[in-house]
Amino acid sequence: IVDAGGVESITQCPQQLPQMMAAAADGLGSLAIDTTQLNMSVTDPTAWATAMNNLGMVPVGLPGQQLVSDSICVPGFDPGLNMMTGITPINPMIPGLGLVPPPPTEVAVVKEIIHCKSCTLFPQNPNLPPPSTRERPPGCKTVFVGGLPENATEEIIQEVFEQCGDITAIRKSKKNFCHIRFAEEFMVDKAIYLSGYRMRLGSSTDKKDSGRLHVDFAQARDDFYEWECKQRMRAREERHRRKLEEDRLRPPSPPPIMHYSEHEAALLAEKLKDDSKFSEAITVLLSWIERGEVNRRSANQFYSMVQSANSHVRRLMNEKATHEQEMEEAKENFKNALTGILTQFEQIVAVFNASTRQKAWDHFSKAQRKNIDIWRKHSEELRNAQSEQLMGIRREEEMEMSDDENCDSPTKKMRVDESALAAQAYALKEENDSLRWQLDAYRNEVELLKQEKEQLFRTEENLTKDQQVQFLQQTMQGMQQQLLTIQEELNNKKSELEQAKEEQSHTQALLKVLQEQLKGTKELVETNGHSHEDTNEINVLTVALVNQDRENNIEKRSQGLKSEKEALLIGIISTFLHVHPFGANIEYLWSYMQQLDSKISANEIEMLLMRLPRMFKQEFTGVGATLEKRWKLCAFEGIKTT
Repeated sequence: IVDAGGVESITQCPQQLPQMMAAAADGLGSLAIDTTQLNMSVTDPTAWATAMNNLGMVPVGLPGQQLVSDSICVPGFDPGLNMMTGITPINPMIPGLGLVPPPPTEVAVVKEIIHCKSCTLFPQNPNLPPPSTRERPPGCKTVFVGGLPENATEEIIQEVFEQCGDITAIRKSKKNFCHIRFAEEFMVDKAIYLSGYRMRLGSSTDKKDSGRLHVDFAQARDDFYEWECKQRMRAREERHRRKLEEDRLRPPSPPPIMHYSEHEAALLAEKLKDDSKFSEAITVLLSWIERGEVNRRSANQFYSMVQSANSHVRRLMNEKATHEQEMEEAKENFKNALTGILTQFEQIVAVFNASTRQKAWDHFSKAQRKNIDIWRKHSEELRNAQSEQLMGIRREEEMEMSDDENCDSPTKKMRVDESALAAQAYALKEENDSLRWQLDAYRNEVELLKQEKEQLFRTEENLTKDQQVQFLQQTMQGMQQQLLTIQEELNNKKSELEQAKEEQSHTQALLKVLQEQLKGTKELVETNGHSHEDTNEINVLTVALVNQDRENNIEKRSQGLKSEKEALLIGIISTFLHVHPFGANIEYLWSYMQQLDSKISANEIEMLLMRLPRMFKQEFTGVGATLEKRWKLCAFEGIKTT
């Protein structure tokens, strides 16, 4: 700390460093100052009084008494006192201006004052809880530093935090905080150690020159990207390592098999005769046969090789017999050894039983009796286990003897006459050939049955598909017919609408002409003075013209019959309506016509009747709810009138 009085060196009394301390309201711990960084004498009373008065600190030796610049209070200050008695203060500063990582949680951390060229860092009160931090992001190299003094510059921040490690970037904000990115992750732990310190610029007491630091982990995209790259690199390395391990543990691939040739076949025939090279040669022969190298030209050569392979059968049977004989001898030796062990166990158990009798038992102590009893039980258990094993071996031998009582030993089997074996082999061969031919016949029958079944299944599927197609075609045809009928009806309605429009326009034109004629006649009457009779004649002529025009329109509307079916329908309907002189409604008429033609509809009948207004007319009968429309036959009325 630099006071107003001046600067001194601390190299005079380095042995008093652990005893220097001060406690403050804003939290200061015990002091341990690096001799390379401190540039004043801590033992100077005036300097300590000035510094602690500026910070508002109260020494432990004088509670409640305020330090002033006067040196009166200094004699009462005991430098030998320490806030944490019996614990040596821990200095986090190493000689190279680098902060060491915080010690484990089990050891009490004692923070100290840190001096820099442009500022001083005072630790917080050790009785207060440590500053809180957020969860550390993966690969974190960036820290958030808040609570900076307002007058703190980027150079001062770099001077303070470059003690933690190499700084790659500093992003300072105008609102008293910044983000610092370090080169390595462990440097962030050193920077977190400074959280809670109060930073003061120089010896100023202005609020803008002091602030409490809050250092926390920051989440940066660059850090996360680098961490992901490292993770991917480690995953690649792990995959490479596993692949190398798998390649190392993978069994070696079998040696490549040469292609067939006469020279190689001759060499292989020699190898097949050799017992040591037989296993290697037989694999080559098998692969050649599976590849299809056997043909008419090489059949004899392959037959000789197969014959030489067959010659090893007797050798293998002899080896098996010798191994079985050795196994029987080993079983016999094991059984004899086991019986010897069992007899010894019986003797040991007899010794323990004799020791437990009263003649000898009374002379043993209590501990000796206990040990003898334990030993006796253990030996009896072992004896029973050995006897059970021996009895199991004997039972197996008895079962083998009962199964093979009519069979000879393997050595006796090999002594059977070779002619009998050859005859038996020939019989077996004949039987094998017959069974093979039967199997081929059965396979052919199965294939034929499968083909027949598939054909039947396909024919059934085809039939069902044909039926579905026919049904769909029928439905399509029905829909097309319905569509054609609807289109015809639509065209008829359009033509009727056009005719009605033409009639309307024609009547309007006639009305206009008649109106003009009336006007002209009125003017003539007024000018010439014709009589009333002439006017009546003119009116009669106009009415006759209108009626004639209507009749022409009706004749135009009544079109000719289109088909023979319509003519037949008109004849039946006219006969039906002639029988019913008072008329019939369309439902009654339709019910009668449906008995003759079930496909006809009431709409078709009504359209047909409307097309012939000179033959059929429509009248309303009844009153109110009984009002209904009836069609009547009016063809004979026209004849009568004429």
